[in-house]
Amino acid sequence: MMAVEVKNVEKSYGNLCALKDITFDVPYGEMFGIIGPDGAGKTTLFRILTTLILADKGNARVAGYDVVDDYKEIRKRIGYMPGRFSLYQDMTVEENLDFFASVFRTTVAANYDLIRDIYIQIEPFKKRRAGALSGGMKQKLALCCALIHKPEVLFLDEPTTGVDPVSRKEFWDILDRLKTQGIAILVSTPYMDEASRCDRIALMNDGEFLMVDTPQGIIESYDKTIWSVEASNMTKLLKILREIPDIETAFAFGDVHHITVNPSFTVETLRDFLVQKGFENVIVKNIEPNIEDVYMLLAKI
Repeated sequence: MMAVEVKNVEKSYGNLCALKDITFDVPYGEMFGIIGPDGAGKTTLFRILTTLILADKGNARVAGYDVVDDYKEIRKRIGYMPGRFSLYQDMTVEENLDFFASVFRTTVAANYDLIRDIYIQIEPFKKRRAGALSGGMKQKLALCCALIHKPEVLFLDEPTTGVDPVSRKEFWDILDRLKTQGIAILVSTPYMDEASRCDRIALMNDGEFLMVDTPQGIIESYDKTIWSVEASNMTKLLKILREIPDIETAFAFGDVHHITVNPSFTVETLRDFLVQKGFENVIVKNIEPNIEDVYMLLAKI
């Protein structure tokens, strides 16, 4: 039995189509990532799967139960960490944990083994109000509360947004350990670099899944010649690159620009052209694509 089964799910808000014919499944013990920018439809999909809203079309099952007919059973078996911190700000760390355990008629002690690795990091602050915690500590507390009843399926909606890089890495290390306990984990994120931590990922844009595969499988699907380019005046450089007929696409990627080119075009030709245009410190290199390169190509941004 799959932990999550989704078939032809659609959802609209007035004239805005938030989800378009979404189909996928997730087995137990897998970490499934949904990667896309704000507005892609990630939160709407999670709210349907956690029984908070209804889809317009299609059907979905979570932990073997239908999200419409069996919503009460599903709520007993899932953990949900929404994108916005939603715990009780005026209650302490300890009080929040005890409260969420009591909602599911269990105790912190009963499932302490599941949250031990996370809780020991926030235990020194157990008497502190949740609203006074740092972003990383709030994140860990929210995860503890989502796990305290030992869910079969865990939904994490952009859990690392606004969190510092060190806390982000720690959080993903925690998820790796949770996965080994047979929990199905669905996590959404706008950060392309986090995609490689998942077993499989879905690239999502404008309510559609563009591709579903392993991170390596998605990278291997890229069949374009790709270079990185840098030089003086990067803003002007991007404009010039987009005007060259042999360059198919050009995007800013951090401190460099990534371009896809016609196979007959050469690194030397481009370098010489840019030098003639007055650019200094020109560096052009053939590179391997990453997941963000694939996303940009598929999304046609």
